[in-house]
Amino acid sequence: MADDLGYADVSCYGRPDLKTMNIDRIAARGVRFLQGYANSAVCSATRTALITGRYQYRLRVGLEEPLGGNQIGLPPEHPTLPSLFKKAGYGTTLVGKWHLGSLPKFGPLQSGYDHFYGFRGGGLDYYRHTPGAGPAEDLWDDDMPIHQIGYLTNLLGDRAVSVVNDYAKAKQPFLLSLHFNAPHWPWEGPGDEAESERIRVRPGRGGLGAYDGGSQKTYREMILAMDAQIGRVLKALDDNRLTNNTIVVFTSDNGGERFAATWPFTGRKQELLEGGLRIPSIISWPARLPQGKTSDQVSISMDWMPTFLAAAGLTPDPALPPDGMNLLPILTGAAPIQARTLYWRYKANAQRAIRDGDMKFLKILDNTFLFNVVDDPMERANLKERQKDVYDRLVTKWLEWNQTMLPEVDESATGAFSGDQLADHIGAKPATRTADNPGPPPK
Repeated sequence: MADDLGYADVSCYGRPDLKTMNIDRIAARGVRFLQGYANSAVCSATRTALITGRYQYRLRVGLEEPLGGNQIGLPPEHPTLPSLFKKAGYGTTLVGKWHLGSLPKFGPLQSGYDHFYGFRGGGLDYYRHTPGAGPAEDLWDDDMPIHQIGYLTNLLGDRAVSVVNDYAKAKQPFLLSLHFNAPHWPWEGPGDEAESERIRVRPGRGGLGAYDGGSQKTYREMILAMDAQIGRVLKALDDNRLTNNTIVVFTSDNGGERFAATWPFTGRKQELLEGGLRIPSIISWPARLPQGKTSDQVSISMDWMPTFLAAAGLTPDPALPPDGMNLLPILTGAAPIQARTLYWRYKANAQRAIRDGDMKFLKILDNTFLFNVVDDPMERANLKERQKDVYDRLVTKWLEWNQTMLPEVDESATGAFSGDQLADHIGAKPATRTADNPGPPPK
């Protein structure tokens, strides 16, 4: 899982100015989704859905956009993707980003992972391994804080390769979650120690996400560094003769941030426009799935849990059934593509969305829209008057679904870009992170 990677940020999805040869290799060995969605336009909420297989709005931690200083997290007693695999005898390891709650109550080891190497917060300097300008590092080996020198993307790759080799040597089936920081800010590529020092000495506005930092060149280098480490992990699978019967998924936690390529969509992270939700989504399983194919099946982050469980012959907890669907029948050709109805909400700017078939209802503040996102992926032609019956039906469905989820709460964090941060967000004001007014319901 990449962090803040845009839909078109890898070459197999159309980025023309770089070649992600290893991510492309996963696509060549498997199936590339053309309509893959994130559960949220921001990281913690999507990670909640990924690990539980359910809409994040069913859990208090899932209301955080993203998780900040609130003393909440993923409840350790909640069944998770790693806990169900662990119970079935798999080794489970998370390498990289957690961002679902802090010790002593919350953490990867508390939620089903045998081992953890990475960071607990939302972002980390790639060289200093700190979440801010101060000296406190956020790098962990299991539940022990550690100090290590090196470029973060490379360190995560090192550990992931070691994990694969160790499980192969032990002949133990395994679940490895490799959750990169890249290409999330701060904008530091390999060799950019000077930029790390600049942020430390004179933190720009926005902390590690300084709005005076970054460039397309740096952003490309960050993606290529991640791609190189993915290549090392794929090689470890090859070397251990595990490739044929190992499922490999590559995806992102939400749509792209400020330097991302999101074509043919508009919008980005923190927005329920397609650019904030559409993500690269690729699965490879040479022993079972076709290779070098694309799929028009609409999919979403919470589908991976029921898909993986089905692949391993496991079942979800009957008390907490997944909201996601098992994608294997569609991927293998045993079942036709299925129409989906998917729901989102995002507290900042009172955003709401539903995709039902090809149609999408979208609300931003008091502005409401109806788009055919297949014919009109840029969301330009507002059909809410021309197809008022469809518009009314989707609004009603969204309102009925929302009644089954936890309500938004004033104290939860949320974020949005403002006009003084990004020039293409003309007039957009900063969202308050507390007591945020969600606005009236869609009409």
